[in-house]
Formats: sequence, C-alpha cells, structure tokens
Amino acid sequence: MPDMLVRLYALPEIGASRLGSDISIRRAMAPERRIVVSWIEERFGAGWAGEAEAAFSSTPTRIHIALYQGQLAGFACQDVTALGFFGPTGVDEAMRGRGIGEALLIESLRSMRAAGYAYAIIGGAGPVDFYARAVGAVEIPDSTPGIYAGMLLPDSASGT
Repeated sequence: MPDMLVRLYALPEIGASRLGSDISIRRAMAPERRIVVSWIEERFGAGWAGEAEAAFSSTPTRIHIALYQGQLAGFACQDVTALGFFGPTGVDEAMRGRGIGEALLIESLRSMRAAGYAYAIIGGAGPVDFYARAVGAVEIPDSTPGIYAGMLLPDSASGT
C-alpha cells in the first residue's frame, strides 16, 4: 500500500457537519484512553492499538473519536508513527457507510493544519480511491513499504 500526500491548505469544507445529530466527532480525552485503546485492539488489532496508545501520549491528544448515540463508532489518529502522518483510522463495521470515516479524516487533517502543517502523509493508505476522492490525496511514488519496512508483526515477536 502506497503512502499518499494531502494538501492541508486545500481541505474540503465538509466533514462532521454532514453527519446526523446522533453522530459526533471530537478529540478523545486522556481518561478515555483504556476504553478507546481496548475498543481499537478488539476490532483492528494490536498494531493499531499501539499507535492509539501513542496518540494519547500528548496534550491535546492526537486521536479523534466518533460517537454514535454516546457509543464509540470510530477513531482517527495523527502524528503517531511519524510526525506529519495521518492514521491509523477505523470505523466499526456496523457503522460504515454513514460518512463517519470521511468526517474523522477531515477533522484530523484540520487539526494537523491548525498545528502548522501544510501537508500530511497518509501512511500505507489502504483505500486509495477513498482518500483521493475525500481530500484530494495523491500517491507518493515508490513509497511502499515506506516507513513500515521491517516492522515487527505479531508472529515475529515470538520468533515463529
């Protein structure tokens, strides 16, 4: 999966405002750390949970969450694997197709823009077409595996 580049000075104005009144996007708070990280690990694995842990290590946190009727529905991190990187991000399978992922993406990128970044990198972008459509992201040539080369995987830690 390639890395992608996003021009933060050209973000669309849409985002969380398109969501229904029962869905909200906000920055996660430190007291929510264990709840959020456990939720992420259960649905998306240990790697993404580790990155979410890192997102909680600064103030303000570098993780946004989506809530549906007060329950966690999705998340998006920024500045965790490397400075200037967006991700990981995920939406609960039952909540997909409602615009939550796009709203999380745009809100996180807006936070990066407010922090002074002009560009963001989406590392190891899975849904390339989604990122291109949602925020005008473009593929970075020869960026696979990029920063993730040689990363430990769950089975590699035990030597199996």
